[in-house]
Order: sequence, then structure tokens, then C-alpha cells
Amino acid sequence: MKCVESLGKRDFTLEEVYAFERHLGDLYPGNQNVKPKIRQQLQYLRDRGFIDFISRGNYRLRT
Repeated sequence: MKCVESLGKRDFTLEEVYAFERHLGDLYPGNQNVKPKIRQQLQYLRDRGFIDFISRGNYRLRT
């Protein structure tokens, strides 16, 4: 969620969140599957009502 919020905008893309891959890989060096984990966490945030899925690769932060 911190990565999404740090984008500073309501609408964002999966590619924009993928830009954090290296940063997240450094934070969690044991995780060899950072991109799948990013997608999983976006699904989690969607299911918990923090973000909306707009279309393939496009999301919206709920206010």
C-alpha cells in the first residue's frame, strides 16, 4: 500500500507499481518472485476495498 500511495495519484497502472520491483526485492531478499507478489498484494488490496480494478493493468485508489 505504501508503494501505491507514494505514486501520489488516484489512478495508477500495474507497470507503475512494477517500478518498485527493485526496491521491494532489496527489502525482501528472500523473495525471488517479486512481480507475482506485487500482483497478489494488489488483489489483496482490491478484495479488502482499498483499491478498485478498473481494467487490465489499471487500478484506482479508493478515497
